[in-house]
Amino acid sequence: MWHELGIALCLVLVIEGIIPFLYPRRWKEMISLLAEADDRTMRAVGLASMVTGTGLLYLIN
Repeated sequence: MWHELGIALCLVLVIEGIIPFLYPRRWKEMISLLAEADDRTMRAVGLASMVTGTGLLYLIN
């Protein structure tokens, strides 16, 4: 189980690094917009991301 978790975390880092690598200017703009977002919006986005990820994992397995 720990091996798979390590692989998953490494893949997250690879995927997270794609946008800043390909589009650094757009990534900076996106980060500045996120910094201006209120906490409620950020929590809603985080929850939607977690639910989507959990749903996709359920469908894959």
